[in-house]
Amino acid sequence: MNKQELLKKFGKNVKIERIKKDLTQEQLSVKLDVNQNYIACIERGRQNMSLGKILELSNALDVDIQKLLTFTSD
Repeated sequence: MNKQELLKKFGKNVKIERIKKDLTQEQLSVKLDVNQNYIACIERGRQNMSLGKILELSNALDVDIQKLLTFTSD
């Protein structure tokens, strides 16, 4: 797996968990105090997140961080 594949798989996990929580990108961006465009870029695999922000994201989504960082083969 290369970096781009990793970012896309992570973004897919973020989107799945956000939708499960019935949150819009805008609502999630408010919870994280970031721009909505940042969330969109994460979900598209175009933006890298720091470990600290990933922890904040897992808390905002009320999901175990491991769930966001577990990738299945497509």
